[in-house]
Amino acid sequence: MVGLPSMAQTELNDYKYVIVPKKFDAFKEPNQYQTSTLVKHLFSEIGFETAYEDELPMEVNTNRCMALTAHIVDGSNMFTTKAAIKLEDCQGKEVYTSQEGRSKEKNYKDSYNEAIRESFRSISSLNYKYSGKSKTNEPISVNMQNDVKTVAADNSQKPKNLNSAVEQEATLEQQRYKDNTPKPSNYTKPATNAEVVSQVATQEEQKYKDNTPKSSSINKSVSGAQIKNTRPSEGVLYAQGLDNGYQLVDSTPKIRLKIYRTSIPDYYLAESDTESGVVFENNGKWFFEYYENDQLVTESLEIKF
Repeated sequence: MVGLPSMAQTELNDYKYVIVPKKFDAFKEPNQYQTSTLVKHLFSEIGFETAYEDELPMEVNTNRCMALTAHIVDGSNMFTTKAAIKLEDCQGKEVYTSQEGRSKEKNYKDSYNEAIRESFRSISSLNYKYSGKSKTNEPISVNMQNDVKTVAADNSQKPKNLNSAVEQEATLEQQRYKDNTPKPSNYTKPATNAEVVSQVATQEEQKYKDNTPKSSSINKSVSGAQIKNTRPSEGVLYAQGLDNGYQLVDSTPKIRLKIYRTSIPDYYLAESDTESGVVFENNGKWFFEYYENDQLVTESLEIKF
């Protein structure tokens, strides 16, 4: 906005602060040719409160729209230094631009000082005086107090027990009853491996299983049985320990049999040079059984362990 002094004066009077950049866009370095300090000084002289952009007071930080930001418009050429001052609001809109000041001084510091002071005369002529009507960028708050109806609490009624075991609701539209009493769990502990008897009972299947350890049928058939038609022992055999059984040797000494442990006590798998069978103890005596031409052969053994 250029010209129309009365309108410009009204606009400027609504702002309390002027923010001055330490480096104007028209220059390469901060406060080059002392332009920032000069502009800040000139606005302070006519009554504005001024601050650098990185040293803002709390009031401006709270409401940035209380302040204008100063810019230098540099129209210089190689013969003349030209400068004007533009003021923008918190939304970046131009509020006022001064008349352009000029200088033909050869020294840049002197020429910008002269051009800025000349341009500032149009701002000084507005006779700025803060009106106290700063614009605001704070959000509008709406009071809804009269639009909300409240129901006074009835202290005569006891508060509802949130953990009640029973919930009831009875209205003309709906009737509801809910029992929140904890129900016993239908979870059953799984049977352990140590249980002797396991049972399964469903609509499709019923089963009873006895896990009681059974004695070996092989052991029953051997222990206490009457061994008949045995071949006599051919001499004493001496047991020499192996990792998994014994080797039985005669007095020459020659290995006659190798016997290997099984899961049944006193019952061994056995093999000789020509036969394979079993060696077992029955009624305090040892026997070697094997098949020969599809016939079961039982030899009596005399073993020294």
